[in-house]
Amino acid sequence: MNNSYDIVIIGAGYAGLVCARVAAQRGLKVLVIEKKAEAGIQLHTTGIIVKEAADELHIPKEFTRKVHGVRLYAPGMKRFDLDSPGYYFLAADTRGLLRWLAEQAAGAGAELVFGQAFDGARREGDEIVLDKPSIRARYLVGADGARSQVARCFGLGVNTRMLVGVETEFEGVEGVEQDRLNCFLDSNLAPGYIGWAVPGVGVTQVGLAGRLGEKPSTEALIEKLRDVYDFSNARVVERRSGPIPVGGMVRPFAAERVLLVGDAAGLVSPLTAGGIHPAFRYGRRAAQVISDHLLDNGPDPGLVLAREYPRYRWKALLRRSLDRDPPNWFYDWTLGLPPMRAFAQLVYFHRKGLKTRAGWRDLLRWRR
Repeated sequence: MNNSYDIVIIGAGYAGLVCARVAAQRGLKVLVIEKKAEAGIQLHTTGIIVKEAADELHIPKEFTRKVHGVRLYAPGMKRFDLDSPGYYFLAADTRGLLRWLAEQAAGAGAELVFGQAFDGARREGDEIVLDKPSIRARYLVGADGARSQVARCFGLGVNTRMLVGVETEFEGVEGVEQDRLNCFLDSNLAPGYIGWAVPGVGVTQVGLAGRLGEKPSTEALIEKLRDVYDFSNARVVERRSGPIPVGGMVRPFAAERVLLVGDAAGLVSPLTAGGIHPAFRYGRRAAQVISDHLLDNGPDPGLVLAREYPRYRWKALLRRSLDRDPPNWFYDWTLGLPPMRAFAQLVYFHRKGLKTRAGWRDLLRWRR
């Protein structure tokens, strides 16, 4: 390990590794510091990649499984299938994908150090000096997750509104629809969010999320799902859990020679809790604007990204509605109405889910 770098990135998740690869490709001397012992362990993400994220980054087929639709279950287990022609999701082997991204970053010239926690830093003139190990950087990027220590060290905004997600990977679960994300609304089991059963890469991922402080139970969800799926031969492969920020972009997210990306910056949809697409997109953009700044005297990266980072205004409003925990009878009743079906299309498939005039009309009318 050298002593001086153009950019030091704290965190080897999606945002940090994409940022590292692009910055190294642009000629910067890059160091990634990650507290975990290796890439892809102790995961906190389900690894559901929307089509827009897949369009941002070429991902080898061996790390993903394409899923084309959604099967949405009301609390009473009445189900509705949602589709949008040409749209798909990728269920990812998150461990394999993160290891591949680490290899890509290293292959581009970035240096990766695992098993090293961020232990504080300070400014000295035109550099950032890390306390341990003693390293100097022209720029520091905090890609260290929902509870970013870089943010706290430099007095930046921190995530205050979060969900907690829990997930179990199984082998041997029978009866799961293989071409759909199976999603379950239930305000008792998953207050403020949903449960899911995803046909993943060689496994079935079963999980749910709820408000922080009300840790959801996968066991309770599985008990409910026994009427739908066969768990008699199921074997647990892995369990994971972690916080999911849903408060929108933190403020401030940047300071002199310091920038937050990914979950650390709150770049996660308050409505869907999806953070992989913004991790790919803004990890790449952070690398581009920092390299422009350092190599070509470009504008301040924080000012550039302040115009580009998403505000999530309407999604934040809808998050407040979910936080009120609509009663299960409300979900059971409204999911049969055309406007709610159209709204679900919009949530899962974005504007592509309402491609027809009839779809928009359904969203605006409240009658059967």
